[in-house]
Amino acid sequence: MEKTLKEQLIELVDPEYQAFSAALIPNINNLLGVRLPELRKIAKKMVKNNWVDYFAQSQTDWFEEVMVHGMIIGYLKADINEVLHHVSAFVPSIDNWSVCDSFCSGLKITLNHKERVWEFLQPYFESENEYDLRFAVVMLLNYYVEDNYLDAVLEKLDSIKHQGYYVKMAVAWAISICFIKMPVRTMTYLESNTLDKETYNKALQKIIESYRVDKETKCIIRSMKRK
Repeated sequence: MEKTLKEQLIELVDPEYQAFSAALIPNINNLLGVRLPELRKIAKKMVKNNWVDYFAQSQTDWFEEVMVHGMIIGYLKADINEVLHHVSAFVPSIDNWSVCDSFCSGLKITLNHKERVWEFLQPYFESENEYDLRFAVVMLLNYYVEDNYLDAVLEKLDSIKHQGYYVKMAVAWAISICFIKMPVRTMTYLESNTLDKETYNKALQKIIESYRVDKETKCIIRSMKRK
């Protein structure tokens, strides 16, 4: 008889990794402690077998169950509208940065459907929910920091006024990626924006911390910090 997802996860628990991960994701208390490569192996196997049944009776008692569910969506070989149907059903279960960021990085189908996914993301920018917004922002920094979309991306980031810590950190991270990839256009934005001080200064800090930015540029960025 095939083991349930819970049974498979319990066999893979690593107490040291549990303690390490729990410290990194302080706002959750349902973490078993299974390493990401193991979760990916399980998700890939489930995509080939019984993912439809699993989604129908999906349980999300544990952090890792949520993570596997998100990974399965990323591995689906299906029509973009079917995938986005599963994405919209999954997003409300995101309640921490780790699941959010892993889920977004797995949605590689976006690369072949940029316009459709861009349109799909728009309502999430209007949400009051911290993790809806983080989802939308992390999708931008993963797939839309490119010539055609940069102005629209910066406009979206500038319009976000949510006070949630994980939203602000995502916006700062996204702006740093914009700067690293397209410094001239992003510098123009940094010289004239409506970001709150915390988000703006965090964006500068992330640019300064990047090994892809030269020392001279880092000095200029340092001088732009808001007091």
